[in-house]
Amino acid sequence: MPPKSLNIFTQACAPLPEPIRATGPAAERYAVDVAMAGALLGMERLGCNIFVVPPGKRAFPLHNHHATEELFVILEGAGSFRQGNDSVPVGPGDMLACTAGGADSAHQIVNDGTQPLRYLAISTRTELDVIEYPDSGKTRVIAGGTGFDLLVGRDAATPGYWDGE
Repeated sequence: MPPKSLNIFTQACAPLPEPIRATGPAAERYAVDVAMAGALLGMERLGCNIFVVPPGKRAFPLHNHHATEELFVILEGAGSFRQGNDSVPVGPGDMLACTAGGADSAHQIVNDGTQPLRYLAISTRTELDVIEYPDSGKTRVIAGGTGFDLLVGRDAATPGYWDGE
């Protein structure tokens, strides 16, 4: 069997699927195309995605994982990496580590450049993860490493993923 491979610079990316694609007011700040590279390569225990974020946008809200670790590698473009209360500029070749933990590990990549920002996201795949969104006060629970929601909540309310972002 030939080795499984793809090129991280030429692999086609497509908009996020429903329901995790930003809609309504959130679409003004959030947009991303993705190639689920790990799945395309047959990976089961390691997550790997290629993300392309247009200028002026971010892929996801500021968030932290309680079980999943993530490593981002900037391939093309320029932006900023927000982690906790700090933000640093990023560009090609930068590696960004996000350990599992509380609000101090919350992270977000923003394309504040003029060209698309392409980056590789590598992560552990856990059976269950709790994700917090400090800016909106939401908590999300996902199961099976699939990204399927078990719960998205804020106090007594049950908001949608993009509510308050």
